[in-house]
Amino acid sequence: MKKELKTTEGAAPIGAYSQGLVVGDFVYTSGMGPLDPHTGEVVGDDVAAQTHQVMRNLGAILAAHGLGFDDVVKATVHLQHLKRDFAAYNEVYQSYFSRPFPVRTTVGSELMDILVEIDFVAHKSA
Repeated sequence: MKKELKTTEGAAPIGAYSQGLVVGDFVYTSGMGPLDPHTGEVVGDDVAAQTHQVMRNLGAILAAHGLGFDDVVKATVHLQHLKRDFAAYNEVYQSYFSRPFPVRTTVGSELMDILVEIDFVAHKSA
């Protein structure tokens, strides 16, 4: 059985998808972009600023189920400019986590007017 997670503190879906789903002990988030949850506008014009906003959005979705960044076990990251932006994105991204870091896949992708999109899988311990 799956339960939808919704919060006004994270970016609202702009298509046919949920912000997050709870399935058993796992939380799956949709890919989040750097949208302000209150205005729907892109926040930041560089990858560092956009990554911070993406992480705030994802953090809000996790918090809606009582989770935090330490509960994240997997991340998938899409960067518009992989070679150019990886170092700046990675510096911001790792500041949200402690060791052991989640497993992660980072790829270059064609994104619509944003520089970064991230989704998580998190696990809620008993």
